[in-house]
Amino acid sequence: MTDEQADSPWAPLRRPVYRMLWLADLAGNLGTWMQNMGATWLMTSLSSKPVMISLVQVATSVPMFLLALPAGALADLFDRRRLLIGTQLWMLAAAGALGIATIAGVTTPWLLLSLTAALAAGAAISAPADLAVIRELVPKAELARALSLESAGYNLARAVGPAIAGLIVAKSGPGAVFLLNAVSFVATAWALYRWKPHRKASTLPIERIGGAMRAGLRYVRHAPALRLVIFRTILFAIPASALWALLPLIAKDRLHSGALTFGALLGALGIGAIAGTWLLPRLLRKYSAETLAFFAALAFASAAAAGALSGQLIFDLLFLAAGGMGWLVLVVQLRSAVQALVPAWVQARAAGFFMLAFQGALAAGSILWGWVAGFSGAPAALLLSAIALTGGALIGKRHALRLDDSLNLAPVDAWPAPALHEDVHAGSGPVLVTVDYRVAEGMGETFSRAMQTMRLVRRRDGAYHWGLFVDATDPSRYVEEFLVESWMEHLRQHERMTVADWEGQLLIQEFLTEQPRVSHLLTPGVAHDERARALTHADHESRNA
Repeated sequence: MTDEQADSPWAPLRRPVYRMLWLADLAGNLGTWMQNMGATWLMTSLSSKPVMISLVQVATSVPMFLLALPAGALADLFDRRRLLIGTQLWMLAAAGALGIATIAGVTTPWLLLSLTAALAAGAAISAPADLAVIRELVPKAELARALSLESAGYNLARAVGPAIAGLIVAKSGPGAVFLLNAVSFVATAWALYRWKPHRKASTLPIERIGGAMRAGLRYVRHAPALRLVIFRTILFAIPASALWALLPLIAKDRLHSGALTFGALLGALGIGAIAGTWLLPRLLRKYSAETLAFFAALAFASAAAAGALSGQLIFDLLFLAAGGMGWLVLVVQLRSAVQALVPAWVQARAAGFFMLAFQGALAAGSILWGWVAGFSGAPAALLLSAIALTGGALIGKRHALRLDDSLNLAPVDAWPAPALHEDVHAGSGPVLVTVDYRVAEGMGETFSRAMQTMRLVRRRDGAYHWGLFVDATDPSRYVEEFLVESWMEHLRQHERMTVADWEGQLLIQEFLTEQPRVSHLLTPGVAHDERARALTHADHESRNA
């Protein structure tokens, strides 16, 4: 590949595996957006209650809320290819069943919601794996372009899918849309079947799902920058959900139109998002992430306000296009922040937590705005959401997004495994690790402040308790201690260390007069337990097999 080809935004598509999966994803996204439009419109004919219509969005969002964390753990621990194939087959069955039931005329509001939730469950389990897989398909130099292409394909499907669905619903009914969506999953499953990835395996036994989920939650809890991203996500998603949940009522009741108009409204949001995909790189060169996030939120607020006040299709389409651009810019900023702030070992779990917050906020917001619309009408609910979006944008300026591209989160093998006199069972614990430091005279206060960074590192990577103490008889001696659930979890701390973590540890050594001394303390008797040694051997044999 020439230098000119490598710099092209289309460079990832020259890689056969990425191109094959990108095209399959495009077909899947097209089917999904057709499905969303068909399901929402079908509900308007099955029930006239605004709450029932808004429950379609709830059925789409709640499975993501419930399954995001276990799905992230599954994607970090197991073969992502097999996981993705399984979810495609599950969604194929759910979409096919809904299509057949609808054509047969036996679909009820609750059957529609149940099968919509089943589809969403498959999407929820596959989403973290799908996001993490992109890193395996292209080299690091092409990752940004690959993410841009993924976003472009998603928003192309968002723009075209609802319009196609509107035509099909008008001619053949929503059942045909559901069956076409089922066919789209076949393409993705086949592309994944042909892909043969090579994933580097850990030298340690695989984590249990419960432990992996706790590790992911612990990481988020002790990563302040990541917590800020989650806060900003919720701040935006709750008021933004009103437009997605109530848009069919704008088409039906305010514009007095049918499925074609509803598809056009959704298409305008998608077209705006496509424009945002191509404008975003230029905007990022001129403006900060926070400035873009602020105006993106205002753009989406303007779309909600137009839906409440306009009543004219042309104005609604223009403002919805602006809103789609704002949605794309802000959501991409949030997703990029998550990817930039976490290392590979917890990448899918962090993505799962982000999806939990995002979809949970959309679900809660949809219920809220459906309830408000039931009492005061959809226009009033949309106007209130526009006000809330504007207020959230102003609050966000006080809690700015900061994307630090200089962080090196690659793993580093700089923390040697402890040498033990006896084998230790992997599950033995808790383990107390102590580190003795000799701090230069007059540097104690500065050293203590610097160690707060190490506190976050230890807690993120596995410690459930951390403390720093100074010797009352020798003010130059400081002792760091932290507790880990098990010996195996401590070994995983060694694997989880990144270059950025190690560089922070090296900076702390500038305050020291000698190398720190590390001790590992175990429960008495563990090192001499014959059963423990046998289980340790079995763990390693199982892993090697």
